[in-house]
Amino acid sequence: MTPITTDSYQFETIPANMQAVVTLGTGGLDQLQLKEIPVPTLRTHEVLVKVLAAGVNNNEINTRLGWYSSSVTEGTAETLGHESSRSGWNQPTPFPLIQGTDCCGRVVQVSSSQQVHWLGKRVLVRPCMRPHGYSSMESVWMASDFDGAFAQYVRVPENEVFLVNCDWTDIELASVPCAYGSAENMVHRATVTSADHVLITGGSGGIGTAALQLCKMRGARVTSIVGESKMEQVQDMGADRVIPREGPLFDFCQKESVDVVIDSVGGKGFSELLQVLKRGGRYASCGAIAGPMVAFDLRALYLKDLTLIGSTAWDQGVFPRLIAYIESEESGKIRPRVDRVFQLSEIAQAQTEFLKKNHVGKIVLVPRINQPH
Repeated sequence: MTPITTDSYQFETIPANMQAVVTLGTGGLDQLQLKEIPVPTLRTHEVLVKVLAAGVNNNEINTRLGWYSSSVTEGTAETLGHESSRSGWNQPTPFPLIQGTDCCGRVVQVSSSQQVHWLGKRVLVRPCMRPHGYSSMESVWMASDFDGAFAQYVRVPENEVFLVNCDWTDIELASVPCAYGSAENMVHRATVTSADHVLITGGSGGIGTAALQLCKMRGARVTSIVGESKMEQVQDMGADRVIPREGPLFDFCQKESVDVVIDSVGGKGFSELLQVLKRGGRYASCGAIAGPMVAFDLRALYLKDLTLIGSTAWDQGVFPRLIAYIESEESGKIRPRVDRVFQLSEIAQAQTEFLKKNHVGKIVLVPRINQPH
């Protein structure tokens, strides 16, 4: 059924066209093209958000590379692009696609008079959406299943925008949705408490730094695995211990010494992560940028009574809790670290820098580098 187009109510003049980075298909950076395209037309129960800033994430690069195809067995850095109709997270990616999972923006148009209270409000968009409700694990993701925030405007369902009142910049807020949402979902499902010792892989990235702050907020003791050049920066962010990813894990972490592992890396180090878990420990994963194919000894699972947790579809309370953390006294315990900011037109450079993994925290795009933050 074609959604009904309704009368709209505007906060400001909406142009007919906008600038957007369109991903044409799977492949290299040449698949990213800055185009002038029509501003989306609202359908019922939708709002139009003017993008103020948009974070850069692994999932956008993975989608462009076709990494989610089951034919891919290597890590993100080794993937050159796979022609596959099954390149998306949940369903075939609808190329051409505007990517951009993270969005901080301002609501500038609504589709009905019942929504006018949103006009002019600064919001975050929840990118993980549960169209069949929270009794089903089915999810759709902005920028993977439908157009996202690498544009001047994005059209989203009204119930997926969240008002946020704080003194954070647009760029800081744009660092929250994917990284902090994914981290909070894992930390919540792994039931991290003050009694736990948590080991975090990829500790200098967006998810790793978010997980560090969210675990420390709960009073847990945290060990982060990071590149040697970033150890001091992550230590300064609150990690109780930082160990280099370059060395064997057992040189720094004893077997059966960790209660929880928060992993977004995967790859060849997976089996060691299970060995450092205590009996009854919990392992949570939301990614495998170092490689999806791992060595897995089932005896480590059942003889130690481990719990393995996959994490893609966010639980209902995840995003509202993040907004509450930001707006409350907890805001002093979490704060995104922004490493670099690029213009939207510099997306190829931004993704190139992202893949070098020299950054700590987030890389963010803005439609215009000189816009007020």
